[in-house]
Amino acid sequence: MYSMNELTPRRSAILDFIRERIVTQGQPPSLAEIAEAFGFASRSVARKHIVALTEAGLIEVVPNQARGIRLVEHSPRPEMLEIPVLGRVAAGTPIGPDADLHGHLLLDRSTFSRVPDYLLRVRGDSMTEDGILDGDLVGVHRGAEARNGQIVVARLDGEVTIKRFERTAGSIRLLPRNPAYAPIVVSPDQELAIEGVFCGLVRRE
Repeated sequence: MYSMNELTPRRSAILDFIRERIVTQGQPPSLAEIAEAFGFASRSVARKHIVALTEAGLIEVVPNQARGIRLVEHSPRPEMLEIPVLGRVAAGTPIGPDADLHGHLLLDRSTFSRVPDYLLRVRGDSMTEDGILDGDLVGVHRGAEARNGQIVVARLDGEVTIKRFERTAGSIRLLPRNPAYAPIVVSPDQELAIEGVFCGLVRRE
């Protein structure tokens, strides 16, 4: 049986693509969708990779089903993290909370600066200068405290956003990293809670 380190980069990427589709859409991709996503000339090229992943013991294929791919779950290796995906976070105007469990991803520990408690999918482009793009999954380490300059997930009047944190003697601001957006100045009558600190991201090309 293969280990993840023995997979070719392309097959590892296809396995990640299958896993992400199951997490985000609740179903695996079809061969046609895999071929399109990876620029293969035909479904037969995608099928060869699927056969190889099946022989490696990483997936199973149910015959005669267009979306018959099933992941074969193994116990995570010590250097791997199984992290829950919990809804979304706004990089733009704050959005309402969406904390339903959307599944789990198995990711390399080295992806993150510290171990995240959960992942949130980014919606919006207010943090592009920090390399956080629309659609990214950001890792969040839970905590109610933040230092100036840290990227935080904050809940403001019940709505959730990701911004840089700034506290001065007289105010708290949540700073975007895109000049198209204005800072959010937290007024004294608003309810602000720091949900956690950003500790890395996962991007699916």
